[in-house]
Amino acid sequence: MELLSEWKKKKCPKSTKYRFSHQKYCLIVVEAHHSSVLVFALALLCLTILLVLSLLTLPTPEQDRPTLGSETRSVTLLIWWLPFGNGRSLPDCKVSYGVPGCNVTTDRRVYAHADAVIIHHRDFLMHWEELLEKPRPPLQKWIWMNFESPSHSGSLHQIDGIFNLTMSYHAGSDIFLPYGYLEPHHSYGNRQIRMKRKRRLVAWVISNWREEQERVQFYYRFRRYLHVDIYGRGFLPLVNNSVVKTVSGYKFYLAFENSCHTDYITEKLWCNALVSGAVPVVLGPSRENYERFLPADAFIHVEDFKNPRSLASYLKRLDRNPALYRHYHAWRRNYNVHVTSFWAEHFCAACQVVQDNLLVHKTARDLASWFLS
Repeated sequence: MELLSEWKKKKCPKSTKYRFSHQKYCLIVVEAHHSSVLVFALALLCLTILLVLSLLTLPTPEQDRPTLGSETRSVTLLIWWLPFGNGRSLPDCKVSYGVPGCNVTTDRRVYAHADAVIIHHRDFLMHWEELLEKPRPPLQKWIWMNFESPSHSGSLHQIDGIFNLTMSYHAGSDIFLPYGYLEPHHSYGNRQIRMKRKRRLVAWVISNWREEQERVQFYYRFRRYLHVDIYGRGFLPLVNNSVVKTVSGYKFYLAFENSCHTDYITEKLWCNALVSGAVPVVLGPSRENYERFLPADAFIHVEDFKNPRSLASYLKRLDRNPALYRHYHAWRRNYNVHVTSFWAEHFCAACQVVQDNLLVHKTARDLASWFLS
């Protein structure tokens, strides 16, 4: 009642006015002779209007929008050609690699609705007209897939601007998948290394023999100083048709690439040598390039020696010194070797990258210059 008494004492005009500023306040002017009930009602009405206006002027909350990182998007990945006509079954990416939402198919009837199409370079060169004549959905991504070296990848300059994403062993690829890599062991640093006794010294498995190859020319010089057992087409037969079983009886393996290019480090190192338990003697890209993927003391590079004779002498020295030889296996305390599974792992890796980049549009330009670098 004290509040009502104060209102009655005010000098106000005979009309009642309501004013609402940007700061949301209300000024009430009432006639001094109104009853206390009317004043209370007007005050209540003012507060109600103030509350309503406050709610109306609040910013409208944004609707929830799915983000690429917060949920899994279902993706249809069309394999236009199975690489080299490979007839293996397509993978269940969730079961095999923990990548949900991937529909991997070779059914070309889904082309118009596919989120991405994987196009294998070698097959594309032979059958390009099958694809380029088809109208292309505007949001669909074409993925250029190639795991051959630049020396064996023709017509690169003719396909600039066709593809959206690249997938290869090259570290700069949109979908980077090397032939193999090292994974930290669960008992990192505490693993015991058990060395199998090996009686043989140097092995080499080769099926693509060409006289002009650098690796063949190096072998001709190297064999003058150290014997090498050669397996493969036209040479010794593999034990139980298995490279790993064959090489596991040797201390060293010649992991010689068919051509020397950046990041081109193939199964010759990962599977033939490391999985087999042999120390790889590598010929390929530079030592610095190998050290991006391996500890420096996990391999022997031919460029570390001034000539094949020096290399042969060093291998003989390691053969006579078990402690020095075991040094090249010290990395096994900390790591396991993962050999990439062709082609299931590639398809699932591509599917995951497409999921993360559904709304991103880009074009792979200067593909030849990039891949040849």
